Amino acid sequence: MSQIHSANTKPEIKLRKALFERGFRYRVNVKTLPGKPDIVLPKYRTAIFVNGCFWHGHSGCKYYTVPETNVEFWVEKVARNKERDAVNNQRLESLSWSVVTIWECELKSKAFADTVARVEAELASNKEKWEAYQAKRKSDREFARAEARRKRRIREEVERELQEQFHLSSKVIRMSHEEPEL
Repeated sequence: MSQIHSANTKPEIKLRKALFERGFRYRVNVKTLPGKPDIVLPKYRTAIFVNGCFWHGHSGCKYYTVPETNVEFWVEKVARNKERDAVNNQRLESLSWSVVTIWECELKSKAFADTVARVEAELASNKEKWEAYQAKRKSDREFARAEARRKRRIREEVERELQEQFHLSSKVIRMSHEEPEL
């Protein structure tokens, strides 16, 4: 098992080359994101995992079979891998990242073109979602700033009126706005 690599595998490189040829720019194995995704496209807010069918237990796939020896170990190992994948996907989604999982068998010659087309479509969809999310956040921030300005103007008007009516100093008025310490 020491000969098994987790980064820069042949399926990953094949997908990366196809994405690069189509104009997508990405980062590889970003350590700051949960699960250290194989391919990260920040512009599209998307993390791509290229999973080996055997190591991640691709159900219904001819490339995933449980070895005949030490069956209990392998079943537990694959189950832990699946559990870890699910946790990492949840953590990424909670950080507003879209997750795309590509299986090794989907990168074989017959299905490769369809897989790349599917990834492109998901990236386009994710980019639209991310841009809409950013636009909403921007409008929310602008609304919050406008509300803060409005409240500040109202407070200043009230303070000015209090000063004019009761001849109170601004220090006394400011103290009246503060909450008492307990």
